[in-house]
Amino acid sequence: MSPREGLRKTHSLRSGELSVWGLSLAGWAVGLIVTLLILVTPYFVFGLRSPSLHLVLDSVDACVALLVAYLVHGRFVRRGRLQDLLITQGLVLLAVAGLGLSYLADLLSGFAPGTLDVWLPLTVRVIGASLIVGGALSENRTLPVSLLQRWPVIPVVVVVAIVIVVLWSQGSRLPVALDTTDFPSSAQRPLLTGHVLLLVAQGFAAVCFLVASISYTAQASRYHDELLRWLGPACALAGFARVNYLLFPSLYTDWLYTGDLLRTGCYLLLLVGAVREIRQYWTTQAQVAVLADRHRLARELHDGVIQELAYIRSESHAIPADVGQKGHIISACDRALDEARSAVQALSHTGDDPLGLTLHRAAKQVTDRYQVKLEVHLDDSVTAGFEQRHALLRIAREAVSNAIRHGGANCITLRLAQQEGHRHLSVTDNGQGFDVAATDRSGTGYGLTSMRDRARGLSGALHIESAPGAGSVVTVAW
Repeated sequence: MSPREGLRKTHSLRSGELSVWGLSLAGWAVGLIVTLLILVTPYFVFGLRSPSLHLVLDSVDACVALLVAYLVHGRFVRRGRLQDLLITQGLVLLAVAGLGLSYLADLLSGFAPGTLDVWLPLTVRVIGASLIVGGALSENRTLPVSLLQRWPVIPVVVVVAIVIVVLWSQGSRLPVALDTTDFPSSAQRPLLTGHVLLLVAQGFAAVCFLVASISYTAQASRYHDELLRWLGPACALAGFARVNYLLFPSLYTDWLYTGDLLRTGCYLLLLVGAVREIRQYWTTQAQVAVLADRHRLARELHDGVIQELAYIRSESHAIPADVGQKGHIISACDRALDEARSAVQALSHTGDDPLGLTLHRAAKQVTDRYQVKLEVHLDDSVTAGFEQRHALLRIAREAVSNAIRHGGANCITLRLAQQEGHRHLSVTDNGQGFDVAATDRSGTGYGLTSMRDRARGLSGALHIESAPGAGSVVTVAW
């Protein structure tokens, strides 16, 4: 990699990290500004009594949570990571708490308003928040549990059942968490009310989400995980939503407050992350399919065409020496083998190998066949794009092959370097050389024309230095 490209890559990585942290900081800023407006602005109306809209938002939030949980469960099935399992279970618990646990509690007789109908969804939500932050802190730990991969609802059913049994066993001893019969008639000032455990639970959930926001953002910047990138700011909004619920416990009323809007914003960010994760997944699947097909074609060429060409070449040596076409047949086989091996090299190339290693390998295939010495001086910091690499590979193979077959060289030197902002690839031989101008005028040097065309495709130029008896130097600069 050249210094300039290295700087560009470093700048790109830093820009990606800044965008990840910037997105999360934006979530924190929105939540903080909304909360401060509630606390310091008496003219800001932040509440609206609308049971139908409150129910709609609860349903939307729960549906999005279930969708994202399903997606994360797929990640758990593929990777077996504890983090994915905890996120899945946490989101499902949050969705279940919003899908009517308070209404289920209303159906159970023997409990006063503001007791079971508040403590049941609150407890489930706190457990869900704990699992979310647990996933943030577990990071890359694996958990190969096949039962949970096949039946992900088992932990949720068990947790909800235990919570119901425990709260049910308290009966009349269950304290009133919130007096649901006494609601404010206006939304002019915060209403910090409720049982102390209610306030502590909301505060604990807020801390869990805010800590998870920082942890997920840090992991997203390290691993470039698209879903975690959006999970960071989503948890920030969820955390500040819990802070707002400390001021207005709207989760248990018919009022719609800023906490509900922040919570919905959290789930909308999760939805964006889920959509981008799905798109990234299918893009990766398409790339894997293309790569597998390229490898299959490379194997077919190597095991079929190349072997047959090698057999024809070996049998061509049995042709009597006085037959004039013998040399042409062997040369044609050599060119066909070079083309086939070049095609295999291009099809099996993944782009991970350094450019110098790729060129060295291609040149060595030709020199080994003719038992010619190869010297290399390669700067591994020099890089090129995929199309450029293919063109450089073909130029190098053509130059080495011409030097051996036409120039009779027994030593080839391959150089790859960077100088004054330009990259250079040169092939030097000790062969008999040739008259470059005469070859160009005669129009017989198709290989030279091909190399020049490929060099122009690089946005570069090809330069050839040679003279009869003095060897030759083929240089491409781009």
